[in-house]
Amino acid sequence: MAEAMKIKLTVWRQAGPDASGRFVDYELDSVSPDMSFLEMLDTLNEMLTRKGEEPVAFDHDCREGICGSCGMMINGVPHGPERGTATCQLHMRKFSSGAHVTIEPFRAAGFPLNKDLSVDRSAFDRIIEAGGYITAPTGSAPDANLIPVPKGASDVSMDAAQCIGCGACVAACPNGAGQLFTSAKLAHLNLMPQGQAERYDRTVRMVDTMETYFGTCTNHGECEAACPKEISIDFIALMNKDFVKAQLKQRRLAGQTFP
Repeated sequence: MAEAMKIKLTVWRQAGPDASGRFVDYELDSVSPDMSFLEMLDTLNEMLTRKGEEPVAFDHDCREGICGSCGMMINGVPHGPERGTATCQLHMRKFSSGAHVTIEPFRAAGFPLNKDLSVDRSAFDRIIEAGGYITAPTGSAPDANLIPVPKGASDVSMDAAQCIGCGACVAACPNGAGQLFTSAKLAHLNLMPQGQAERYDRTVRMVDTMETYFGTCTNHGECEAACPKEISIDFIALMNKDFVKAQLKQRRLAGQTFP
């Protein structure tokens, strides 16, 4: 059986969005190296509950690296030190016994704080609502193989569809930009034959909504490095290309001339 670890935690505590916040230190003496990071936080909250103190609020759901709700800053890095890993998939064996771990919420204007380590990521929902879908006509379902899908388009589309919407890209970006998330959600629809009819209108609607909440991309590349699914920033270039094409298309439809 693995020897228990001692971990010192410095955790951001804030009762609500309008309350003042501060870092609070805690110590855990019996952390198993086989625990996930969230299980370690469960252990902390059990200790706080036994003491009659308020447990630390943090977001979680599937705990399988799928839902994207577990994001938090761990020693200044979204999701922690292991690349390509969500917080729920990070294990305590990645830390040494006696390690000092600082945990805080994502710091971005587009993600207002709810409480402690929990932030409001509903801005991502607004982007999806703006165009992250393919309009389907009513009637009977078409045959599954009615529309041929090229293998290359399918592969790249699936790469983009891996995005779990955790927000690590926004948290890592010095500008608090949401381009990696938005471009991934656009690419997995825009590259498929079924998504072509709405490709450019979809791009304009989603990009315009994104710019309402998030900052501007200046190609730092931190988003790709922090992404637990390692989504490529190449998708941002594809989104920008489609956005320019959409603007030209709209001007032509409006009858505008070009110098």
